Amino acid sequence: MTRRTDRKPMHLNAFLMSVGHHEAAWRLPESPASGGTDLAHYRNLARIAERGKLDSLFLADSPVLMGDPGRRPANKLEPTVLLTALAGVTEHIGLIATASTSYNEPYNLARRFASVDHVSGGRAGWNIVTTAGADAARNFGLDDTPLHRDRYLRAAEFVDVATKLWDSWADDAVVADKESGVHALADKVRKFDHRGTYFRVDGPLNVQRSPQGYPLLVQAGSSEDGKDFAARYAEAVFTAQQTLEEAVAFYKDVKQRAVGFGRDPEGIKILPGIVPVIGDTEEQARALDDELDRLIRPEYAVRQLSKTLRVDPAKLELDKELPAEIPTEDEIEGAKSRFTLIVELARRERLTVRQLIGRLGGGRGHRTFAGTAEQVADTIEHWYDAGAADGFNIMPAVLPSGLELFVDRVVPILQERGLFRTEYTGSTLREHYGLPRPANRLFDTADTADTPGAGHLGIALTEVS
Repeated sequence: MTRRTDRKPMHLNAFLMSVGHHEAAWRLPESPASGGTDLAHYRNLARIAERGKLDSLFLADSPVLMGDPGRRPANKLEPTVLLTALAGVTEHIGLIATASTSYNEPYNLARRFASVDHVSGGRAGWNIVTTAGADAARNFGLDDTPLHRDRYLRAAEFVDVATKLWDSWADDAVVADKESGVHALADKVRKFDHRGTYFRVDGPLNVQRSPQGYPLLVQAGSSEDGKDFAARYAEAVFTAQQTLEEAVAFYKDVKQRAVGFGRDPEGIKILPGIVPVIGDTEEQARALDDELDRLIRPEYAVRQLSKTLRVDPAKLELDKELPAEIPTEDEIEGAKSRFTLIVELARRERLTVRQLIGRLGGGRGHRTFAGTAEQVADTIEHWYDAGAADGFNIMPAVLPSGLELFVDRVVPILQERGLFRTEYTGSTLREHYGLPRPANRLFDTADTADTPGAGHLGIALTEVS
């Protein structure tokens, strides 16, 4: 395995999910009963993550009640609203929210994210998702999920329109000249009259250009369409990878695709998810991991697995392997990459259904690891040095304790090894990721083709292959 020679500090993101990523975390005595809607809980998590000098916080979202609310806490606050509240109790850490291009409109969403970027002083990021699942579709007057290809074509045009809206004010548009009575220069605020396949938007936005120009663009799909979309638009990619070999292959693939779109591969950061379960000893960590798995209600988990795999739940016998006949990735329309990851994991390790739901209970396909703080740090360093990641999306199994243990025990080890910052050196999320502020496509005349988050968005909208 080729080891990287660019030992630059890695990037660490805290993926916050209610009371923890393990579906049984809510059953532990320490878990707050209403973690999903408890602002004090999230404020505490934000302060912990900032104490560890992490790059950013990340909130997932979907416009549908996910899974069975009897199985785990399922209620979620709207993430841009929550991040605005968290901006008020933090000073440095980035704030990334998920929002769907399938069930939003560019104008409203561009305005929300520009607002968060202003409120936070330039710390906002947008995780761009296309949203799979018939349940979500039926909340918006549709009978079923739009076709996978159509969702990505709409997403590409959506991002193109959103960035035009963010660029519709020049950086020097506002002069606020009280003596002359001129607040903004009229020729510095511009309509662009977009007429596309999915959207008709005149512009301009009713919010001036934000501190970062526009929020950091993040993407989390790993299908072929998803990788092309990431290579074209994303500045950070959250991904689920089970093995080091698969992670290295994904890393190389996305970076090479980015080069194919005329981008600097350093302008896109690859951050696999990892679910660390940390103990004073390896035995203690494994005991907690086993306890969490024991608390999973298998009847709920089997129903969820059957829905993901499009298999009759009656065919999923707990103490047998997956049935031989299940749909292929080509036969499903939603969450293709996650479907393939789960099936390959089960087949490769010959897991029974009971074992598989235990593995998925902690991270829904993301890599889980139980061990001491040093063992977790060793694993992170090994993957980083092997060229599998530019950093990691940390997904604590239990919150807040899992995040506290990572920040107080793992981060200092990474800092001692020169792998992570000891202090924030910038004030915006883009500065944390080492990315420049994007040029304004509507007003700047200089060639910005090599500018991450700017020039590459000028590529004409074509079908994503």
